[in-house]
Amino acid sequence: MGKKLKLVLFIILVTCNLNQSQTKEPSSDSKPASTNIPGQDYPRIDSQLRGIFRVAAPDAQKVQLSLSETYDMLKGADGIWTVTTKPLFPGFHYYTLIIDGLAVADPSSESFFGYAKVQSGIEVPEEGVDYYSPKNVPHGEVRACYYFSKTTGFTRRCFVYVPAEYDTKLSQRYPVLYLQHCMGEDERAWPIQGKMNYIMDNMIAGGKCKPMIVVMDNGGISPMLGSKLPRPSGTMTPEARAEYMAARMEFGSGFYPILLNDIIPYIDNKFRTLADRENRAMAGTSWGGLQTLHVTLTNLDKFSYIGGFSPDLPEKTLETIYDDVTGINKKVKVLFLSSGSEEGNRNISIKNLHETLTKAGVKNIYYESPGTQHEWLTFRRSLYQFAPYLFK
Repeated sequence: MGKKLKLVLFIILVTCNLNQSQTKEPSSDSKPASTNIPGQDYPRIDSQLRGIFRVAAPDAQKVQLSLSETYDMLKGADGIWTVTTKPLFPGFHYYTLIIDGLAVADPSSESFFGYAKVQSGIEVPEEGVDYYSPKNVPHGEVRACYYFSKTTGFTRRCFVYVPAEYDTKLSQRYPVLYLQHCMGEDERAWPIQGKMNYIMDNMIAGGKCKPMIVVMDNGGISPMLGSKLPRPSGTMTPEARAEYMAARMEFGSGFYPILLNDIIPYIDNKFRTLADRENRAMAGTSWGGLQTLHVTLTNLDKFSYIGGFSPDLPEKTLETIYDDVTGINKKVKVLFLSSGSEEGNRNISIKNLHETLTKAGVKNIYYESPGTQHEWLTFRRSLYQFAPYLFK
């Protein structure tokens, strides 16, 4: 047998083995992801926390997986495309499939609204951690509520978490946490991606935080900032750059009057709240954290607890803190800042803010989520750390 023929046979054999390995039954150390549509075996997570993905696309020429990075998928003889990722960090991750250049959601996964579009998501289990998992404890409810906004002239939706005891302790009134989402997300983010109801259920049942109402509304930042305001060029004049930064800080500012004039009165009227500043908190993630810092620090007659989870920083608003350190310390019962240790410049900026505030005598709390980036595990951990400080 000639060398060329042997080489051809070898390549055919290897290709057949690869195709078979891509379409074989799932390995015994992998399990379907909890974010799959019921009854779907894929995507799967193995013991090394690698994601195993497959999709049927027999007529496709090229299929890729976009999850933190882009993976080329391998096509089997049966038209099934598969890929196994590198080990994934625990927590929730958005992803899409790219089929012949078109980004689509995985039909085997639940879909989530993030990065200003509906896409797939995968939950990677965190060993030994269950504070955001459903347990055998009394469960509160997340209620979809619709109200008319006089500010906008439209009916809006918010989600409201009430603790398990809310419908039995009818004489009890509750403090309220207003909890905001990231840019590119909406009011669905915290109840779904954030699993905030399980976090609150478990903490309340364990006596780690007080029972409270949690309100989640659309902060008006569901589009990405870049789609509303192009990034500045390197040739911009200082005046043009200053104008750009001022416009940038206006992104999502339409939410402020809606919160103050529509949402808070609606919640205080519909639910049994403790309707004063001592029993009202606000927290938010990323750009929702910027919104939180701005609206609370400019309305300290309405809020006394403030949480910024990996927030973008409204510099001019923050500068006002130093004008009245004594007043801030008296009015703000908790000023909480957090970031993921792997968030790069954002992590550095938030830590610097914490240190600057501390040196100026402003009481504040800083939490750093170990090993996490700008992601939902950072935000879940931040809520878990923040909630015990509330309404003491």
